Amino acid sequence: MKKKVRIKGKLKSYLQWPIFLTPLLICMNISMFFVNVKAGILMAVYTFIYLVIASVIFVYKRTAVLGDLVRYAADYGKVQKQLLREMALPYGILDVEGHLLWGNDEFLSVISDEKAARKSIKNVIPGLETDLLPKTEQDEELHLVIDERYYKVIMRRIILQEGEENAKGLGKELERFCDSSCLISIYLHDETDILSGLQEIKNQKLIAGLLYIDNYEEALDTVDEVRRSLLIALVDRKINKYMQSIDAIAKKLEKDKYIFVFQNRYLEKLREDKFSILEEVRSVNIGNDMAVTISLGLGVNGETYTQAYEYARAAIDLALGRGGDQAVIKEGDRISYYGGKSIQVEKNTRVKARVKAHALRELIEAKEEVFIMGHSLGDVDSFGASIGIYRAAKTLGKKAHIVINEVSSSVRPIMDRFLDNPDYEEDMIISGERAIEKVNKNMLLVIVDVNRPSYTECRELIDLTNTVVILDHHRRTDEAIEHAVLSYIEPYASSACEMVAEILQYIADNLKLKQAEADAMYAGIMIDTNNFLTKTGVRTFEAAAYLRRHGADVTRIRKGFRSEMIEYKVKAEAIQQTEVYMDCYAITVCAGKGTESPTILGAQVANELLDIQGIKASFVLTEYNDKIYISARSIDELNVQVVMEKLGGGGHLSVAGAQLENCTIEEAKEIVRGTLRKMNEEGEL
Repeated sequence: MKKKVRIKGKLKSYLQWPIFLTPLLICMNISMFFVNVKAGILMAVYTFIYLVIASVIFVYKRTAVLGDLVRYAADYGKVQKQLLREMALPYGILDVEGHLLWGNDEFLSVISDEKAARKSIKNVIPGLETDLLPKTEQDEELHLVIDERYYKVIMRRIILQEGEENAKGLGKELERFCDSSCLISIYLHDETDILSGLQEIKNQKLIAGLLYIDNYEEALDTVDEVRRSLLIALVDRKINKYMQSIDAIAKKLEKDKYIFVFQNRYLEKLREDKFSILEEVRSVNIGNDMAVTISLGLGVNGETYTQAYEYARAAIDLALGRGGDQAVIKEGDRISYYGGKSIQVEKNTRVKARVKAHALRELIEAKEEVFIMGHSLGDVDSFGASIGIYRAAKTLGKKAHIVINEVSSSVRPIMDRFLDNPDYEEDMIISGERAIEKVNKNMLLVIVDVNRPSYTECRELIDLTNTVVILDHHRRTDEAIEHAVLSYIEPYASSACEMVAEILQYIADNLKLKQAEADAMYAGIMIDTNNFLTKTGVRTFEAAAYLRRHGADVTRIRKGFRSEMIEYKVKAEAIQQTEVYMDCYAITVCAGKGTESPTILGAQVANELLDIQGIKASFVLTEYNDKIYISARSIDELNVQVVMEKLGGGGHLSVAGAQLENCTIEEAKEIVRGTLRKMNEEGEL
């Protein structure tokens, strides 16, 4: 063994240095002869003795040196093997098929069952499948759980030559595998404590929240004066008790506004109980005719406390804009909704309408031209509200245009009264393309009956306009028009025409609606309220009375809404094929082929299905322009707006809709069924 070992490199040159110095001594010896012969002879004797000793050491001691080297290498291998076996980091070696070949003590203590690991590593490390082993020299990294502890698993592919060297240092059990193409080393990094620390940091992060009482004044007005203080105290006690349950610090800012902060660890609890404070406050009743409702806005994961508060402000604005009685969580761009199942409370005061009317007047007067736009596939409410704003702009002496791309059959009878009419300009109604051509810096864009940019008649106009006004009665969603200078969104309103009718009463003293204009706006209210049966309030009838005083004729409007025979047959067929799902939800398909506005027919069918006893909500699907349109309706037993939001749509508590793409009618029906089934299981219905 020793003879086979060769000395080479720096060690070999080090052992040969005494011989290499011999010629130098001989030269010195010769030089001494020239100085003194006796001294030269004496030095020659010592030089000869030195040469003999150096040769003997190099020749005869070489075997002893090699023996020491071999013994040192053996000891080093044992130390290396011992260090690897006792290393605190769990380390093991697998073959390419995932069998454990060797593991150090720490590795074997982690996996606990060495015998099962030798059959397959996945038997002891759940989730570590064979196809996850590295196929290239690039390391593979996984995060897995072993016996309730979290590990970062790093696997490295070892090629043959390196595998042979490592195997010799690890024991005989690996040497027989060195003829395989490669081995795989595996390291386990226990990151349980790190993750626990990070989770604790996350749990301790503060969340800012705002809580508003939606109908403070209105609820107090419905109870005796002597009981008002008791009602306030009960509501305040419910709120404070709820805040104590999540260890929150709460401060009352105003009589109906609270600010509170709490740790992130309690957020999941609030999600699970779906903000039970909403129901607890709503259940407070000491004789008040109107239930008290609250809205909450939470700002989560803000980089600073200021940003968390801004998130909370945006969330509470969204909650109030959606009608209140709900909680909204804003986590960066992600927004979650909870609650919102009660009917919105109508505000008896018109102060807000008057303030918005004056603001709108100032904006119109500051611009040269006004563009008015509703939602795509505009209905009568959208058109009627556009006509109202058009009249306001003309009264204030401004040029105005209504942007409409496609006219539905329900809108055409009303629109025909404005076309080729000498009282109106030829460019009163223009297409989206023409509107884009007319865009200028000194223009105002008024959007009615919609607050989602993707649903508008001409999305490009919003980006091209600096001054945008929104007038809508639909609940807000997380998709919003960001740079609107004036936003008047009231979910309690029955229709956009109702809101515009109120604004017209304050925007100018000399404003006078023409008969066709009053008819258009009155028709919009009739359609959205299903002939004053849905979402009607005191202000709805006041708006209708205002329009009646300006010449709106109900008989003339009714004649304009009469259906053709083919449309009536389509609706009858849709009703006949209705499926009653879960014993209370009507689902059907309105096959509108051959009709001009199948989506309008679908909405009408959805309204009529509510007249059937036992039906809580209706869902009518209509295929049109490669999309599936869903019309959802209810009376008061189901918030269809929440259901439609699950499908990417929106609307009101009793009137909502959604659009589905890239699916068939049957697939869309199954999506609706699945959504209702899931919401029922989670207690959201």
